[in-house]
Amino acid sequence: MIKYIISAIFIYFFIGFLLFFFQRKILFNKSGLPLPPLNYGLKDIKILNLITEDNINLLAWYSKPKESKPILIYFHGNSFDIGERSYRIKRYIDEGWGVLLVSWRGFSGNLGEPSEKNLYIDAKSALKWIKNNTNYLYKDIVIYGESLGTGVAVELSINQEFRSVILEAPFTSIYDIAKKKYPFYPLKFLILDKFDNYSKIHKIKSPIMIISGKKDEVVPHHHSEILFSRANQPKKCVFIDEAMHNNLYDFGIDKKVIEFSS
Repeated sequence: MIKYIISAIFIYFFIGFLLFFFQRKILFNKSGLPLPPLNYGLKDIKILNLITEDNINLLAWYSKPKESKPILIYFHGNSFDIGERSYRIKRYIDEGWGVLLVSWRGFSGNLGEPSEKNLYIDAKSALKWIKNNTNYLYKDIVIYGESLGTGVAVELSINQEFRSVILEAPFTSIYDIAKKKYPFYPLKFLILDKFDNYSKIHKIKSPIMIISGKKDEVVPHHHSEILFSRANQPKKCVFIDEAMHNNLYDFGIDKKVIEFSS
């Protein structure tokens, strides 16, 4: 009996050890280079290298807005390269919007290691590029966060007022996601990258839209409901009965984003 108890304790701590030391590999599913924009049907795209304050080069795609149209800064989720988001940003480009699609360090062939702190640095480099290379102000910028990118969008928006903030499939915190999968571990003391949207979202003063599929199999839909209840006005929710985590654009959410932010 004692042997089984010792074995169970060993297995518990061994799995906990693996989860702690490999958590960033689980959270950040790094990717290689995308194909050129034309391969995805994107025209007139300027390929940029954004330089962060800690001297990391980030691949980004930029499409200039038509006159009087806003710029959307797109912060992607935890998998795939930026080419996988081309069908999404094309819808805004076709409406005359400007788009700056940013790839995180470690993604889309970028050097560097992703972490919560580092993704915040990466996001600031996008704002800095807009400030230094266009005449657009923060009130002309739509901040868009997809899944993991919502954690960055929220952080960036608590100190600035933008035209709007769009959160697609957001989560309350990484801890809340992890505790459902690993309920037997003291995760509050083990998680390195918290992305605590729950404690921050009420600080956002920009108009905010939260989009979620009620059948989301990655981030439970109730996370969006909780965040929406804590967000300030003006706010709007787009909760789609049949949508899952990765197919929200099949339900035309771009039209809702454009309407809300115009």
